[in-house]
Amino acid sequence: MSASDTIVLVGWGAIGKRVSELLTARNSKAKIIAVAVRDAARCEVPTSLQAISSPDDIGATGASLVVEVAGRDAVLPYGRATFSSGADYAVSSTSAFVAGPDLDELVRLADLHCRQLIIPAGALGGVDALAAASRLGIDCVIHRITKPALAWRGTAAETVCELTALECPTVFFEGSAADAAARFPQNANVAVISSIAGGIGLDRTRVVLVADPGAAINEHLINASGAFGELEVRLKNRALASNAKSSEMTALNLIRMIENRAKGLVI
Repeated sequence: MSASDTIVLVGWGAIGKRVSELLTARNSKAKIIAVAVRDAARCEVPTSLQAISSPDDIGATGASLVVEVAGRDAVLPYGRATFSSGADYAVSSTSAFVAGPDLDELVRLADLHCRQLIIPAGALGGVDALAAASRLGIDCVIHRITKPALAWRGTAAETVCELTALECPTVFFEGSAADAAARFPQNANVAVISSIAGGIGLDRTRVVLVADPGAAINEHLINASGAFGELEVRLKNRALASNAKSSEMTALNLIRMIENRAKGLVI
C-alpha cells in the first residue's frame, strides 16, 4: 500500500482535467504534481502544477505513479521513462496495444524494474469479475457496444448503413476485437480492455457494434462464459459534461484505481 502517490498526468484533456478535479474535490491523499503536455501554455496547465514536455523529464519529478490520458502515441515512450524512473504506470489509451509489441515490452519493463503496468477499467464495468473468471479459463467473450446512431458519423459505419434513416437498432459490424479496433479505432480502448481482462486475446474476443436511433447514451454489454459459469455485465455511460466523446466512468475508474493504492480497505 502506498501512503500517498505523487502523480504525473500525461495529457491535460477532458479526462485528465476531470481526474484532477475529482481528486481535489474528494481531498484524496494522492496528489498530482506534474502534467506532461507538448505545449503548457496552449493546454492551460495550472501554474500550481509542474509542466513537463518530454518523457525524459519524468525521473526528475520523483513521481510514484504516472497516469497516461494523452493518446496512443504517448503510451510507449512515457512507459519506458516511467519504469526507468522506478514508478508505476497506468495506461488509458490501450488502443496502443492493438498492433505491435508495445504491451509485451511494457510488461517486460515492469517486471524488470519490479513495478506495475496498470490497465484501468476505462468506460467498462465488471472487468474485475471477467479477469477473475479468466483464471479458470474463458471460452467466449462478446462485447456489444451500442451508441446513438448519429454518434457513428464520421466512421466506417456510414459505408454500411444510412445513419440518419435508421428506424431501429442496427448491427453494422460483427467480428473480432482486432478487426473492430482496426476499422473503428474510437472503440479500440474498450475492445482491448475486455480482451486483456478475458485473457483470450483480440482475435478471439468478439465485438458487435450497434447504431440505435432511439439511444440517448452509450451502452456496453459484455457476455462471457467458461469453466466459472456465465457472466453478463451491462453499463450505460453518461458523457463528461466537458466532452461528449468521453465517459464519466473513464475518469471515475481512474479515481478508484488511484485512491485504492492508498487505502487500507480496497474494493
